[in-house]
Amino acid sequence: MTEDYFSGLTPEERKILKNKGTEAPFSGEYNDFFEAGIFICRACKNPLYESNTKFNSGCGWPSFDDEIESAIVRYEDLSGGRVRTEICCARCDGHLGHVFVGEEITEKNTRHCVNSLSIQFQAYKDLEQATFGAGCFWQVEKIYSETKGVYLTSVGYMGGNTENPTYEEVCKGQSKHAEVVNIYFNPNIISYLDLLEIFWNNHNPTTKNRQGIDVGNQYRSVVFFHSAKQMQMVKSSLKKQSKNWNNPIVTQIISAEKFYRAEEYHQNYLNKNNLGSCGI
Repeated sequence: MTEDYFSGLTPEERKILKNKGTEAPFSGEYNDFFEAGIFICRACKNPLYESNTKFNSGCGWPSFDDEIESAIVRYEDLSGGRVRTEICCARCDGHLGHVFVGEEITEKNTRHCVNSLSIQFQAYKDLEQATFGAGCFWQVEKIYSETKGVYLTSVGYMGGNTENPTYEEVCKGQSKHAEVVNIYFNPNIISYLDLLEIFWNNHNPTTKNRQGIDVGNQYRSVVFFHSAKQMQMVKSSLKKQSKNWNNPIVTQIISAEKFYRAEEYHQNYLNKNNLGSCGI
């Protein structure tokens, strides 16, 4: 290790990055954190992980299923009477955590278990958000995640009156939350109007609280706008779309509220389970 990289760290940060310590589980600021950006080494600022590789493993530490190419080095770790693979920053050799394979949590079957104190988050400034509800969020996410210009998708709940709702609570309808997909996209590659076209073309916006066989207020057609500009575009787009349907469009247009990320097994559900479609 190069001492210069660690001289400006706090004692807690040095304990982990330089002396290979470990923070307490569920205590780090990035454990339950899913914004769009990049995670860099706290010591030397080397880019380590894209946020679209982060997932909730339930282990209590930030988890990633892939690294930025050449950003990580691996070492055999025999401490504690067991064989593990330590991961360190390739630039400064600062300790990050450990990597595990074969747990079958994500498609890549890999979990980088990283200390929050080893990394820092830098948000991407050129991305915008969009949030859509169009029935079962599994299929909606698959469509948008495969769209060029979309950087990050997460399924979850929005628009209800229950804090930290579970899937079971949402399915009962009492939470009033809709199943939604929250999207970070690059407007230089795909426009918000293009995302709206995908929204209209992949569900029936004239059926209230229903998409196909799925019935309930969680399946309602809804657009949560993130700015006044988005609101105007949604209203204009809806007006144009109304000519394409025999029945009135019942899609709600609502200002974005707090997004509650759904349980990890719902994220990227169709691809993780080798399912082509669930139909919306």
